[in-house]
Amino acid sequence: MATEIRVAFLRFGLFLLILFNLWTLVGCHGDTRSLPSSAFPSGPTIQRLVVIGFQPAISNGERPELVRNPVTGTSFMSWPVSEDVTDWLTDQLFEMLAKDKKTYLIPPGQARGVVHSILMSDTKLGIHPLEMIQNVGKAFGADAVLIGQVYRWQDRVGTDYGIEKPASVAFDLSLVRPSDGGILWRGNYDKTQKSLFENLFDLDTYIQSGGRWLTAKELADFGIKRLLAEMPLPPAEKQGKDEGRADYSGD
Repeated sequence: MATEIRVAFLRFGLFLLILFNLWTLVGCHGDTRSLPSSAFPSGPTIQRLVVIGFQPAISNGERPELVRNPVTGTSFMSWPVSEDVTDWLTDQLFEMLAKDKKTYLIPPGQARGVVHSILMSDTKLGIHPLEMIQNVGKAFGADAVLIGQVYRWQDRVGTDYGIEKPASVAFDLSLVRPSDGGILWRGNYDKTQKSLFENLFDLDTYIQSGGRWLTAKELADFGIKRLLAEMPLPPAEKQGKDEGRADYSGD
């Protein structure tokens, strides 16, 4: 009996060692992709940032289809997403940015007010989304505009420790330069939670979740944090007198 117990512990220890090595070699495999602009090898200087926030790639009531992002030109298979979801994601995004205090923020409520004014005064009835984003940034004298799209939002079916269907989310974020519409940075998060035994490379999510099955909001929260960690914003010690302030209207 003692020998069997010793062998069992040795096998378990070997299993943990394999997991640790896989995690070290692969890291956050497949969850996020972050692509900086080649024009800024050391990262752009962003002191004043307009946060438009998230928009649904496909609104409720529409059919799933392949959608081309009008800002970045990339295409994603997309499903209908409600405005309640995008509003919640935008709130989370802004709160995280404001907490870091790395740059002066123009909140989503003010940004969308300018978007509405631009659309109402668009006599051509067809302004390109990228041109509209540029105009919003210029209106606030910003160095960049932050905007994102949500392509998939599927909440889990089940509980923390037993599910019929896992949570699954996909969204992206882009930093646009107002002067010429250049993409300073873009990143996307595409994640369907899997059990540790289904995907040994996903040890990071397993540890952060405490072994639980996450809700879509919890999964998306991880995703926003990861993308913001990769976003090229100035370090706190280099801020000017206006930086770090954020006047959020709550819209």
